[in-house]
Amino acid sequence: MIRRVPTRPPHTVVPPLNLSFFLRVLCVLCVSALGVAAVRAEAPKLPIFDAHVHYNYDFGPPIPIEQVFELWREAGIRGVLLTSRPNDGTRDLLESAPAEFKAVAFARPYVVMADVQTWFRDPGIYAMIERELARGVYRGIGEFHIYGKDADSDGFARFVRLAKDKTLWMHAHCDEYVIQRIYSLYPQARVIWAHTGMGTSEQRIDELFARYPSLYGELSYRGGIDDGGTLSPEWRTLFTKYPDRFLLGSDTWVPPRWPEVPQIMARYRTWLSQLPPEVAEKIAWRNGFRLFFD
Repeated sequence: MIRRVPTRPPHTVVPPLNLSFFLRVLCVLCVSALGVAAVRAEAPKLPIFDAHVHYNYDFGPPIPIEQVFELWREAGIRGVLLTSRPNDGTRDLLESAPAEFKAVAFARPYVVMADVQTWFRDPGIYAMIERELARGVYRGIGEFHIYGKDADSDGFARFVRLAKDKTLWMHAHCDEYVIQRIYSLYPQARVIWAHTGMGTSEQRIDELFARYPSLYGELSYRGGIDDGGTLSPEWRTLFTKYPDRFLLGSDTWVPPRWPEVPQIMARYRTWLSQLPPEVAEKIAWRNGFRLFFD
């Protein structure tokens, strides 16, 4: 028996490496990468309209007023909706804000924290709001808190009629029952829904937005939008379906909240960056500017 000796595959000749060419390509790639990184680093932050600012005086001024403006600059805030307890804080910010910040003010039906529970039943609060509105600087009433069947009261209906008579916005921290009650009393109402119901389901928000075209959702403290910075599919759907109906907010309701404002806005920008640019811009600032300054 004759054994066949296996033949080796033909040797492949590899051309020698052109080291200088390789180094040139590597340098070009590195420079390009650095250039892209530099452009990204220098890209301006997406401007913000903050639709939920409180400068509350009932526990004393939260921070010096100049520090408010410094925090807004650091956060990239260019426009604000002011509403404070009592309204002196709102007027002080409105009168002191530099021209770089656009500001709109709402009259809040509180003097002290305890008014949160009783404002709509208190004739003194209604009279106070009438006096505040006579100043001619307010575009709305709120932020106010009210839930469930309290919205069926004559006192609350009186405030809704006031908003109707003077064509004022309403900034409501409430449940969906109250939203429906407002629109039953005033079908043309313009409502900013503080926290967009806080925990109202995405499906229900969709239904309410479809039913009430002048209902806008403010997003401070709103749960479920993202998970560790990743935008949820449900909220992506809502934002792309209703890009003209959402606003951002800081909700500086207690003094420790103020130093957090830049970080709050940075977290918003994280999930905004996952939306189409035109949608992100509307939610970040264009909606607020369109509603109050155009």
